Amino acid sequence: MLYLIPLLTAFTGWFVNRAALWLLFHPVKPVRLGLFTLQGAFPKRQPQIAQAIGGAVAQFVSFDDIRSKLTDPEKISALKPVVEEHLDHFLRNKLPQAMPMIAMFIGDSTINQIKTTLAAELDLLFPKLIGQFLDKAQSDLDLSAIVTNKIAGIASETVEAQLHQRLGGALTAMGLLGAGIGLLIGLLQLWIVMAA
Repeated sequence: MLYLIPLLTAFTGWFVNRAALWLLFHPVKPVRLGLFTLQGAFPKRQPQIAQAIGGAVAQFVSFDDIRSKLTDPEKISALKPVVEEHLDHFLRNKLPQAMPMIAMFIGDSTINQIKTTLAAELDLLFPKLIGQFLDKAQSDLDLSAIVTNKIAGIASETVEAQLHQRLGGALTAMGLLGAGIGLLIGLLQLWIVMAA
Protein backbone atom coordinates (compact mmCIF):
# COMPACT_ATOMS: atom_id res chain seq x y z
CA MET A 1 0.00 0.00 0.00
CA LEU A 2 2.86 2.39 0.81
CA TYR A 3 4.17 2.07 -2.72
CA LEU A 4 0.98 3.73 -4.00
CA ILE A 5 2.01 7.02 -2.32
CA PRO A 6 4.28 8.19 -5.21
CA LEU A 7 1.60 7.28 -7.78
CA LEU A 8 -1.11 9.08 -5.81
CA THR A 9 1.00 12.21 -5.32
CA ALA A 10 1.99 12.18 -9.03
CA PHE A 11 -1.70 11.98 -9.97
CA THR A 12 -2.50 14.72 -7.45
CA GLY A 13 0.18 17.01 -8.94
CA TRP A 14 -1.14 16.43 -12.46
CA PHE A 15 -4.78 16.83 -11.36
CA VAL A 16 -4.13 20.09 -9.48
CA ASN A 17 -2.54 21.64 -12.58
CA ARG A 18 -5.42 20.49 -14.81
CA ALA A 19 -8.00 21.70 -12.29
CA ALA A 20 -6.30 25.09 -12.00
CA LEU A 21 -6.34 25.49 -15.78
CA TRP A 22 -9.98 24.40 -15.94
CA LEU A 23 -10.90 26.89 -13.20
CA LEU A 24 -9.44 29.72 -15.26
CA PHE A 25 -12.40 29.42 -17.64
CA HIS A 26 -15.05 27.27 -15.94
CA PRO A 27 -17.74 27.57 -14.94
CA VAL A 28 -18.59 30.45 -17.23
CA LYS A 29 -21.74 31.37 -15.32
CA PRO A 30 -21.58 31.70 -11.52
CA VAL A 31 -22.59 28.53 -9.67
CA ARG A 32 -23.80 28.80 -6.06
CA LEU A 33 -22.32 26.16 -3.76
CA GLY A 34 -23.90 26.93 -0.40
CA LEU A 35 -21.96 29.86 1.02
CA PHE A 36 -19.60 30.03 -1.96
CA THR A 37 -20.03 31.08 -5.57
CA LEU A 38 -17.80 29.39 -8.12
CA GLN A 39 -16.98 31.01 -11.44
CA GLY A 40 -13.98 30.82 -13.73
CA ALA A 41 -11.35 33.51 -13.16
CA PHE A 42 -11.47 34.81 -16.74
CA PRO A 43 -15.27 35.07 -17.08
CA LYS A 44 -15.50 36.65 -13.63
CA ARG A 45 -12.80 39.24 -14.27
CA GLN A 46 -13.24 39.71 -18.03
CA PRO A 47 -14.46 43.33 -17.80
CA GLN A 48 -11.53 44.31 -15.58
CA ILE A 49 -9.05 42.42 -17.79
CA ALA A 50 -10.49 44.10 -20.88
CA GLN A 51 -10.24 47.53 -19.27
CA ALA A 52 -6.65 46.92 -18.16
CA ILE A 53 -5.57 45.77 -21.63
CA GLY A 54 -7.44 48.65 -23.28
CA GLY A 55 -5.69 51.12 -21.01
CA ALA A 56 -2.30 49.54 -21.71
CA VAL A 57 -2.85 49.68 -25.48
CA ALA A 58 -3.84 53.35 -25.24
CA GLN A 59 -0.64 54.06 -23.30
CA PHE A 60 1.67 52.22 -25.67
CA VAL A 61 0.06 53.19 -28.99
CA SER A 62 -0.15 56.92 -29.54
CA PHE A 63 -1.59 58.81 -32.45
CA ASP A 64 1.72 60.67 -32.68
CA ASP A 65 3.44 57.36 -33.46
CA ILE A 66 0.79 56.56 -36.07
CA ARG A 67 1.06 60.05 -37.54
CA SER A 68 4.85 59.86 -37.86
CA LYS A 69 4.61 56.46 -39.58
CA LEU A 70 1.89 57.51 -42.02
CA THR A 71 3.43 60.88 -42.90
CA ASP A 72 6.92 59.43 -43.36
CA PRO A 73 8.28 60.72 -46.70
CA GLU A 74 9.38 57.19 -47.69
CA LYS A 75 5.83 55.88 -47.22
CA ILE A 76 4.43 58.74 -49.27
CA SER A 77 7.05 58.17 -51.98
CA ALA A 78 5.91 54.55 -52.18
CA LEU A 79 2.47 55.86 -53.20
CA LYS A 80 3.89 57.91 -56.07
CA PRO A 81 3.76 55.21 -58.77
CA VAL A 82 0.12 54.44 -57.98
CA VAL A 83 -0.80 58.15 -57.99
CA GLU A 84 1.07 58.78 -61.24
CA GLU A 85 -0.61 55.79 -62.89
CA HIS A 86 -4.02 57.03 -61.77
CA LEU A 87 -3.26 60.59 -62.96
CA ASP A 88 -2.09 59.25 -66.32
CA HIS A 89 -5.28 57.21 -66.72
CA PHE A 90 -7.38 60.20 -65.69
CA LEU A 91 -5.66 62.63 -68.06
CA ARG A 92 -5.57 60.23 -71.03
CA ASN A 93 -8.98 58.56 -70.68
CA LYS A 94 -11.42 60.10 -68.25
CA LEU A 95 -10.76 63.79 -68.89
CA PRO A 96 -11.21 63.48 -72.68
CA GLN A 97 -14.45 61.56 -72.14
CA ALA A 98 -15.78 64.17 -69.71
CA MET A 99 -14.50 67.15 -71.74
CA PRO A 100 -13.93 66.16 -75.38
CA MET A 101 -12.86 69.67 -76.41
CA ILE A 102 -9.84 69.54 -74.07
CA ALA A 103 -8.61 66.32 -75.72
CA MET A 104 -7.94 68.26 -78.93
CA PHE A 105 -5.51 70.60 -77.14
CA ILE A 106 -3.69 68.16 -74.87
CA GLY A 107 -0.85 66.03 -76.21
CA ASP A 108 1.61 63.66 -74.56
CA SER A 109 4.02 66.39 -73.48
CA THR A 110 1.22 68.44 -71.90
CA ILE A 111 -0.13 65.36 -70.14
CA ASN A 112 3.34 64.59 -68.77
CA GLN A 113 3.79 68.20 -67.56
CA ILE A 114 0.36 68.21 -65.86
CA LYS A 115 1.04 64.81 -64.34
CA THR A 116 4.46 65.90 -63.00
CA THR A 117 3.05 69.15 -61.56
CA LEU A 118 0.08 67.39 -59.92
CA ALA A 119 2.31 64.64 -58.51
CA ALA A 120 4.62 67.26 -56.94
CA GLU A 121 1.61 69.06 -55.48
CA LEU A 122 0.24 65.81 -54.08
CA ASP A 123 3.59 65.15 -52.38
CA LEU A 124 2.99 68.33 -50.40
CA LEU A 125 -0.70 67.66 -49.91
CA PHE A 126 -0.58 64.04 -48.68
CA PRO A 127 1.13 64.74 -45.31
CA LYS A 128 -1.37 67.55 -44.60
CA LEU A 129 -4.35 65.38 -45.56
CA ILE A 130 -3.12 62.47 -43.47
CA GLY A 131 -2.40 64.81 -40.55
CA GLN A 132 -5.89 66.33 -40.71
CA PHE A 133 -7.45 62.89 -41.02
CA LEU A 134 -5.53 61.66 -37.98
CA ASP A 135 -6.47 64.77 -35.98
CA LYS A 136 -10.12 64.04 -36.71
CA ALA A 137 -9.67 60.33 -36.02
CA GLN A 138 -7.91 61.09 -32.73
CA SER A 139 -10.81 63.20 -31.52
CA ASP A 140 -13.39 60.64 -32.71
CA LEU A 141 -11.67 57.40 -31.72
CA ASP A 142 -10.94 56.17 -28.23
CA LEU A 143 -8.42 53.33 -28.64
CA SER A 144 -8.83 52.28 -25.04
CA ALA A 145 -12.61 51.96 -25.39
CA ILE A 146 -12.35 50.08 -28.70
CA VAL A 147 -9.89 47.50 -27.32
CA THR A 148 -11.83 47.22 -24.04
CA ASN A 149 -15.11 46.55 -25.87
CA LYS A 150 -13.50 44.00 -28.21
CA ILE A 151 -11.95 42.02 -25.35
CA ALA A 152 -15.06 42.27 -23.17
CA GLY A 153 -17.08 40.88 -26.08
CA ILE A 154 -14.92 37.81 -26.67
CA ALA A 155 -16.54 34.59 -25.53
CA SER A 156 -14.67 32.83 -22.73
CA GLU A 157 -14.78 29.62 -24.78
CA THR A 158 -12.97 31.37 -27.65
CA VAL A 159 -10.17 32.55 -25.37
CA GLU A 160 -9.84 29.07 -23.89
CA ALA A 161 -9.74 27.45 -27.34
CA GLN A 162 -7.08 29.92 -28.52
CA LEU A 163 -5.03 29.29 -25.38
CA HIS A 164 -5.15 25.53 -25.94
CA GLN A 165 -4.33 25.96 -29.62
CA ARG A 166 -1.35 28.22 -29.04
CA LEU A 167 -0.03 26.71 -25.80
CA GLY A 168 -1.14 23.08 -26.11
CA GLY A 169 2.36 21.64 -25.72
CA ALA A 170 3.23 23.98 -22.87
CA LEU A 171 0.00 23.09 -21.04
CA THR A 172 0.78 19.39 -21.39
CA ALA A 173 4.30 20.06 -20.11
CA MET A 174 2.82 21.90 -17.10
CA GLY A 175 0.65 18.88 -16.31
CA LEU A 176 3.64 16.56 -16.61
CA LEU A 177 5.73 18.88 -14.44
CA GLY A 178 2.99 18.79 -11.79
CA ALA A 179 2.97 15.00 -12.00
CA GLY A 180 6.76 14.90 -11.77
CA ILE A 181 6.83 17.15 -8.71
CA GLY A 182 4.07 15.06 -7.15
CA LEU A 183 6.04 11.91 -7.86
CA LEU A 184 9.16 13.36 -6.21
CA ILE A 185 7.15 14.40 -3.16
CA GLY A 186 5.62 10.93 -3.01
CA LEU A 187 9.03 9.27 -3.27
CA LEU A 188 10.32 11.56 -0.50
CA GLN A 189 7.33 10.64 1.67
CA LEU A 190 7.88 6.96 0.94
CA TRP A 191 11.57 7.26 1.86
CA ILE A 192 10.66 9.04 5.13
CA VAL A 193 8.11 6.36 6.02
CA MET A 194 10.50 3.53 5.11
CA ALA A 195 13.37 5.14 7.04
CA ALA A 196 11.30 5.56 10.20
